[in-house]
Amino acid sequence: MSPAPNSRRIRGIDAARGIALLGMMATHIFPLYEGGAAQGTAAVPTFAGLVFSGRSSALFAVLAGVGLALLTGGSRGHFGRGLAADRAGIAVRAVLIGAVGLLLGSVNVSIAIILVHYAVLFLCALPFLGLRLPALAGWTAGWMLLSPVAAFLLRPWALANISPTGVLGHNPSTADLLQPWTLLADVFLTGYYPVLQWLSYILVGLLIGRLDLLRTAHQLWLLAAGTVAAVGAKALSWLLMERMGGYAAVAATGPARREDFEVIYQVNMSWVRQEDSWWWLGSASPHSGGSLDLLHTSGTAAVVLAVCLLVGSRWAAALAPLAGPGAMTLSLYSAHVWFMGVVTTLGLPLARVELYWSQAVLAVAAGMLFQAAGWRGPLEAVISTASRTTRTLVAGRSRLPG
Repeated sequence: MSPAPNSRRIRGIDAARGIALLGMMATHIFPLYEGGAAQGTAAVPTFAGLVFSGRSSALFAVLAGVGLALLTGGSRGHFGRGLAADRAGIAVRAVLIGAVGLLLGSVNVSIAIILVHYAVLFLCALPFLGLRLPALAGWTAGWMLLSPVAAFLLRPWALANISPTGVLGHNPSTADLLQPWTLLADVFLTGYYPVLQWLSYILVGLLIGRLDLLRTAHQLWLLAAGTVAAVGAKALSWLLMERMGGYAAVAATGPARREDFEVIYQVNMSWVRQEDSWWWLGSASPHSGGSLDLLHTSGTAAVVLAVCLLVGSRWAAALAPLAGPGAMTLSLYSAHVWFMGVVTTLGLPLARVELYWSQAVLAVAAGMLFQAAGWRGPLEAVISTASRTTRTLVAGRSRLPG
């Protein structure tokens, strides 16, 4: 393992990544709702469905944007040859993460693996890395507002014209490279993490990462702004959908005519094709992909990050159980997906609680061990070395700051 440059890491950011990892694992293992017609009881959301669904993956994506901002100079930013070198290094990072995602796509799991989309988001972020804060803020607001509208208009066309089935129907894998147009349509529009809207999270993260995150004033500002965004988005969605008739309108559409729609609306809207009504864009439900969903989950991500930064700047040791796994999320996420594939393939009789807590404890233990030893995670070490080497070659000198 290569040594991890701990002095250059911000423990609060790693802790927030750890929370995202553990939250995503929870949504992969626990049901998002219980009951339903098949069980003869009313369907009700679970704790995982109400708390983690949509928010954990959004936190993961926002923190990716924060990481990109830090890789490109943080609050000061890099320009000129330094920025070109950063972009080259990030492109290599994206290709390698995408390769890991494509390999994991062949694992037999009922998990929507995020890594291919994550990699494409890195590539889509490249043009925005050199923007000044006001311009970046404008792009972020505009993208969050307009990308759901573009997706609403383009998704039916993609489903009707790109391929006979319209969607992959599974996680992207190496075999899907043979049908590139279907793969691209699924990654950008019809998949579980549509890049067209999810770029909003990366831009929010870039915006956050351009702040001086070690300053208490900026941490408090982030906490306040995140709270206002999260609460305001839900309040506006309630006004549109409950008081102005939006929910009744979408519930009457063809895709919503299913017995469990009411609970799905609360826990995971990616299971419903949102079409036939513009009212879908007023929802802040998890994975609905509308502007208010993007705003709410960006707000909750900002709140989690702000709290972690505030705690980390005062009681850093308290964050060790989260910061350890948060510093090697790619390795631990990949190991989690692989292990879930083993459990599925072999049909291991493990209860969900045992399955979650055994992996969570192992993730925390491994993270803290690697952190104490000054190591990176294995995948992080390989990708960081390749990225840093590329940056050095492009910059034309032996070492770059940041």
